[in-house]
Amino acid sequence: MKIVHLDSGRQMRGGQWQVLQLIAALAEAGHEQVLVAPPDGPLARQVKIPVQAPLRWWPRGDIYHAHDARMHTWAALLGRRPLVVARRVAFPVKNRWKYRLADCYIAVSEAVAGELRRAGVAESRIRVVYDGVPELVRSTRTGPVIAPASEDPMKGTDLIRESGVACRFSEDLVGDLATASAMVYITRQEGLGSAALLAMSAGVPVIASRVGGLPEIVRDGETGVLVENTGAAIRAAVARVGEMGALGERGREMVRERFLLRHMADATLRVYKEFAR
Repeated sequence: MKIVHLDSGRQMRGGQWQVLQLIAALAEAGHEQVLVAPPDGPLARQVKIPVQAPLRWWPRGDIYHAHDARMHTWAALLGRRPLVVARRVAFPVKNRWKYRLADCYIAVSEAVAGELRRAGVAESRIRVVYDGVPELVRSTRTGPVIAPASEDPMKGTDLIRESGVACRFSEDLVGDLATASAMVYITRQEGLGSAALLAMSAGVPVIASRVGGLPEIVRDGETGVLVENTGAAIRAAVARVGEMGALGERGREMVRERFLLRHMADATLRVYKEFAR
């Protein structure tokens, strides 16, 4: 199968990391792939498959996979089919016209799938494929509470700071998760939260906002703790970090059973086979 990936991202955010890992897994399985992306972008510089600039002629493929909104628009306008579109955000769909012009939408969570249904996308064209993460070494849990560093105003960096809890804002999650005692993942909106899954992979307890797709992976009192986006709720949860060891272990087991990179790649490939010509 020849797969044409479409991504216009200029930063390595959660979606781009998933694309990078997906491409690597599919290459290992022997599938031919091409990436249409800015040649000087971070994703293009890291993949080990041919890269073509978006403004040039697009190669033919058995299936096209648009990984962001801009490429979704371009592929729809150019009539590239069969077209699979990734939807990673949980806010309402705005440009409904182009959501009639793809064969399938891969939603990163049931919360995202619900927004697609509310926009009028037929159930037959929606598939849920959760993010995958690598299996990390179990954390020693001897270090600080951490949170992902982010300047995105929709993320909750300001809420964490206002709560007054002692927290290190990490720009190297994999490195810091090796010793982290917990992760605080506060956000105003979230399609799923792959950083939360990454923490769980290391057995690090997660304290997360009760929004979007996060409750699908952070099960309150079972694999983590869900909180409201208030300073008081965040402080109360962080005060209980010492009691959360069992939550971290259950989260780790859940990731190993359902949310590793191979699970994501296998599920995506099943979608391709269903809709490819």
